[in-house]
Amino acid sequence: MNSLDLGLIGNSTIAALIDADATIVWACVPRFDGEPVFDALLRGEQVAGEARGRYAIELIDCVRSEQEYVKNTAVLVTRLYSADGSGIEIVDFAPRFKQFGRTFRPVMLVRQVRPLEGTPRVRVRIRPQAAHGASPVTVTHGSNHIRYVLPDIVLRVTTNGSVSAILDELPQVLDEPLTLLLGPDETCPDNVSTLAQRFYDETCDYWHEWVRYLGIPFEWQNEVIRAAITLKLNAYDDTGAIIAAVTSSIPEAPDSGRNWDYRHCWLRDAWFVVAALNRLGATLTMERYLGWIINRIADSSDGHLGPVYRINGTTELDEHVVESLPGYRGMGPVRMGNAAWTQVQNDVYGAAVLAAAHVFYDERMRRPGDASLFARLEILGHRAHEKYATPDAGLWEYRGIAKVHTFSAVMCWAACDRLARIAARLGLAARHDHWREAADAMHADIAARAWNAEMNCFVESFGGRDLDASLLLLAQLGFVSAEDPRFHGTVAAVERHLKRGDFLLRYATADDFGLPETAFTVCTFWYVDALHAIGREDEARALFEDLLRHRNRHGLLSEDIDPRTGELWGNFPQTYSMVGLINSALRLSKPWEGEF
Repeated sequence: MNSLDLGLIGNSTIAALIDADATIVWACVPRFDGEPVFDALLRGEQVAGEARGRYAIELIDCVRSEQEYVKNTAVLVTRLYSADGSGIEIVDFAPRFKQFGRTFRPVMLVRQVRPLEGTPRVRVRIRPQAAHGASPVTVTHGSNHIRYVLPDIVLRVTTNGSVSAILDELPQVLDEPLTLLLGPDETCPDNVSTLAQRFYDETCDYWHEWVRYLGIPFEWQNEVIRAAITLKLNAYDDTGAIIAAVTSSIPEAPDSGRNWDYRHCWLRDAWFVVAALNRLGATLTMERYLGWIINRIADSSDGHLGPVYRINGTTELDEHVVESLPGYRGMGPVRMGNAAWTQVQNDVYGAAVLAAAHVFYDERMRRPGDASLFARLEILGHRAHEKYATPDAGLWEYRGIAKVHTFSAVMCWAACDRLARIAARLGLAARHDHWREAADAMHADIAARAWNAEMNCFVESFGGRDLDASLLLLAQLGFVSAEDPRFHGTVAAVERHLKRGDFLLRYATADDFGLPETAFTVCTFWYVDALHAIGREDEARALFEDLLRHRNRHGLLSEDIDPRTGELWGNFPQTYSMVGLINSALRLSKPWEGEF
């Protein structure tokens, strides 16, 4: 049965998901939102010999598998053992390292297969798909390579193994290491095994160096390192955009129809990611994203921002159903594109300003913020001031519901509040006064209209009675202090209405698809942070430790968790969830000082 017990490899250009048997079940080329050439993850249950959309290295009569990352890298190692005691090791990675003064991150997946013991027999099945299986794939070959001709790209597998055995999917005794390089249709200039080993060594060196400069907490170091590497793998280096997840259409709950394409850049999600990476000291990823968001601001003459963009910065994400794919475990529909790009989500103005604010404060930035950039941000501030009390789809992207959502209003307030602070830092007294007056007036209005005195809490929309988990962020955003009785009352109300076992729903009211069934993972991390903020430290630590136990074998989390079974659901791995892990660990960890 398909599951999300998968490993992620990548190089910030492409990414792939690999199951416990070393089969690549998901990979898009030439970038995250490109053609899913390996799409077995969305093909339901398949008979092994007839399965499509996968890249498998099969050990004949395999009875056991082991899998782990090379420590502090994005290199995945799988060991397979057969009934007669034979074993093989498969090393999977996408090259990433410094070369010629720049980062080398090609559209390439490297697979190194080595015999461990006995006389293992191996079968290689490479079955890329075109147009989700609707178009044929033409296969040609040479003496040391196989070409897969798709409508939009030609892929080449270069190998030191038998081309005939791969083409005919025949078992072969593995008596010496086998190397397979899958990438663009380019000739390999070197001995393929020597080249792959060099790529492996330099890629491991890159990741070890990258991790070495992270500012990690004293506790939960391995968990935070894996989360940070995962966030890095979801950042598209070429433009700086950060995707929400590498997958599309993994259901939020079984047969729920809540199947969405997350291979795009949401301003809200990306702001959470760069804030977490900045806290860890991974400033280059943050700088690249800031460049991306500043370009989106520059593209908008009137300050309008959409909630989600393609990773190249365009907005056309027309959503359509792929009828040829049955879906994860057969639970369609499979959607590509995302209609959220047409929605009004007013919190994006706060997300953009909060992300860009880093360049005015962080002395590590190569290009600090100045009055010119501030003037561009003011356009967003005017938009936030204009829109804060108008209905929108909210951060949960309701498709048939529009309200004045409290989180959206507070994020608009945050945009104006931060503009006042930035103006003061730049010595722009008149602009500081303007934005401080605007922010204070907005704060008073929001505090009055989003507060429900009868319920003793803030509510999810002006004048409403429902709650959602984003209210737990009010203290983090600075809208109220953690000591404010109103925040304590809100945390208590969220507990009563949204907690299911040890997990938190994002909301508990019916939406376009009915009542939510699964817990949105990051919301429980927000709850952990809120408990910590109000002094319930022991509860926060216990809940955090429980959340860690629900990661998959590789330390990865998806979008949702079933509170009844603990099973992972939703797109994977979800950046929101990994950000939540990092933030909670940083807040809860003991300090380094005094521990040794």
